[in-house]
Amino acid sequence: MEDIKKKTPNTTITRNTAEFSQMTGNIYETVAVLTKRANQIAIEEKKELHHKIEEFSNSNDGLDEYYENREQIDIVRRFEQMPKPTLIATEEYLNHELYYRNPAKEDQAQQKMEAMENAVIASQA
Repeated sequence: MEDIKKKTPNTTITRNTAEFSQMTGNIYETVAVLTKRANQIAIEEKKELHHKIEEFSNSNDGLDEYYENREQIDIVRRFEQMPKPTLIATEEYLNHELYYRNPAKEDQAQQKMEAMENAVIASQA
Protein backbone atom coordinates (compact mmCIF):
# COMPACT_ATOMS: atom_id res chain seq x y z
CA MET A 1 0.00 0.00 0.00
CA GLU A 2 2.88 2.35 0.72
CA ASP A 3 4.10 2.17 -2.91
CA ILE A 4 0.63 3.06 -4.19
CA LYS A 5 0.64 6.15 -1.97
CA LYS A 6 4.00 7.19 -3.43
CA LYS A 7 2.80 6.79 -7.04
CA THR A 8 -0.52 8.56 -6.51
CA PRO A 9 -0.51 12.27 -7.33
CA ASN A 10 -1.63 14.67 -4.59
CA THR A 11 -3.56 16.86 -7.00
CA THR A 12 -6.85 16.38 -8.76
CA ILE A 13 -6.64 15.12 -12.32
CA THR A 14 -9.32 15.41 -14.98
CA ARG A 15 -10.39 11.90 -15.93
CA ASN A 16 -12.37 10.34 -18.75
CA THR A 17 -15.64 9.07 -17.26
CA ALA A 18 -16.08 6.51 -20.06
CA GLU A 19 -12.90 4.85 -18.84
CA PHE A 20 -14.42 4.41 -15.38
CA SER A 21 -17.53 2.62 -16.56
CA GLN A 22 -15.72 0.07 -18.73
CA MET A 23 -14.99 -2.42 -15.95
CA THR A 24 -18.34 -2.29 -14.18
CA GLY A 25 -20.56 -1.28 -17.07
CA ASN A 26 -22.14 1.46 -14.98
CA ILE A 27 -20.62 4.74 -13.82
CA TYR A 28 -22.78 4.80 -10.68
CA GLU A 29 -21.60 1.33 -9.68
CA THR A 30 -18.02 2.49 -10.23
CA VAL A 31 -18.59 5.48 -7.95
CA ALA A 32 -20.03 3.17 -5.28
CA VAL A 33 -16.99 0.87 -5.54
CA LEU A 34 -14.57 3.79 -5.31
CA THR A 35 -16.46 5.23 -2.34
CA LYS A 36 -16.31 1.98 -0.40
CA ARG A 37 -12.61 1.53 -1.13
CA ALA A 38 -11.82 5.15 -0.18
CA ASN A 39 -13.62 4.61 3.14
CA GLN A 40 -11.55 1.46 3.77
CA ILE A 41 -8.33 3.35 3.05
CA ALA A 42 -9.37 6.26 5.28
CA ILE A 43 -10.10 3.89 8.17
CA GLU A 44 -6.71 2.18 7.71
CA GLU A 45 -4.91 5.54 7.68
CA LYS A 46 -6.81 6.73 10.76
CA LYS A 47 -5.88 3.58 12.69
CA GLU A 48 -2.25 3.93 11.64
CA LEU A 49 -2.15 7.60 12.66
CA HIS A 50 -3.74 6.92 16.05
CA HIS A 51 -1.34 4.05 16.65
CA LYS A 52 1.68 6.25 15.91
CA ILE A 53 0.37 9.14 18.02
CA GLU A 54 -0.36 6.83 20.98
CA GLU A 55 3.36 6.16 21.23
CA PHE A 56 3.85 9.77 22.30
CA SER A 57 0.92 10.15 24.68
CA ASN A 58 1.44 10.49 28.42
CA SER A 59 -0.93 8.97 30.94
CA ASN A 60 -0.74 12.07 33.18
CA ASP A 61 -1.58 14.73 30.60
CA GLY A 62 -3.64 17.59 31.94
CA LEU A 63 -5.22 20.57 30.28
CA ASP A 64 -2.58 22.91 31.62
CA GLU A 65 0.29 20.57 30.71
CA TYR A 66 0.18 21.03 26.95
CA TYR A 67 3.50 20.81 25.20
CA GLU A 68 4.67 20.43 21.62
CA ASN A 69 6.25 17.23 20.55
CA ARG A 70 8.22 17.68 17.32
CA GLU A 71 8.03 14.01 16.34
CA GLN A 72 4.29 13.96 16.78
CA ILE A 73 3.91 17.12 14.68
CA ASP A 74 6.10 15.61 11.94
CA ILE A 75 3.94 12.47 11.86
CA VAL A 76 0.77 14.51 11.52
CA ARG A 77 2.31 16.63 8.75
CA ARG A 78 3.39 13.52 6.87
CA PHE A 79 -0.15 12.14 7.05
CA GLU A 80 -1.58 15.47 5.88
CA GLN A 81 0.71 15.43 2.84
CA MET A 82 -0.30 11.93 1.79
CA PRO A 83 -2.70 11.59 -1.14
CA LYS A 84 -6.37 11.56 -0.24
CA PRO A 85 -8.08 8.16 0.00
CA THR A 86 -10.28 8.92 -3.01
CA LEU A 87 -7.21 9.50 -5.19
CA ILE A 88 -5.63 6.25 -3.97
CA ALA A 89 -8.86 4.31 -4.63
CA THR A 90 -9.09 5.80 -8.12
CA GLU A 91 -5.51 4.82 -8.94
CA GLU A 92 -6.11 1.28 -7.69
CA TYR A 93 -9.25 1.02 -9.81
CA LEU A 94 -7.63 2.34 -12.98
CA ASN A 95 -4.59 0.06 -12.51
CA HIS A 96 -6.88 -2.98 -12.08
CA GLU A 97 -5.58 -3.53 -8.53
CA LEU A 98 -9.05 -3.36 -6.99
CA TYR A 99 -11.23 -6.44 -6.49
CA TYR A 100 -14.96 -5.90 -6.28
CA ARG A 101 -18.10 -7.89 -6.80
CA ASN A 102 -21.78 -7.12 -7.03
CA PRO A 103 -23.93 -9.75 -5.27
CA ALA A 104 -27.07 -8.49 -7.03
CA LYS A 105 -25.53 -9.16 -10.45
CA GLU A 106 -24.28 -12.54 -9.27
CA ASP A 107 -27.81 -13.46 -8.10
CA GLN A 108 -29.26 -12.45 -11.46
CA ALA A 109 -26.66 -14.49 -13.32
CA GLN A 110 -27.33 -17.48 -11.05
CA GLN A 111 -31.08 -17.19 -11.65
CA LYS A 112 -30.53 -17.06 -15.44
CA MET A 113 -28.33 -20.15 -15.27
CA GLU A 114 -30.93 -22.02 -13.22
CA ALA A 115 -33.69 -20.98 -15.66
CA MET A 116 -31.63 -22.21 -18.61
CA GLU A 117 -30.89 -25.49 -16.84
CA ASN A 118 -34.59 -25.95 -16.02
CA ALA A 119 -35.50 -25.21 -19.66
CA VAL A 120 -33.00 -27.82 -20.89
CA ILE A 121 -34.30 -30.37 -18.40
CA ALA A 122 -37.91 -29.60 -19.38
CA SER A 123 -37.12 -29.92 -23.09
CA GLN A 124 -35.46 -33.32 -22.53
CA ALA A 125 -38.44 -34.70 -20.62
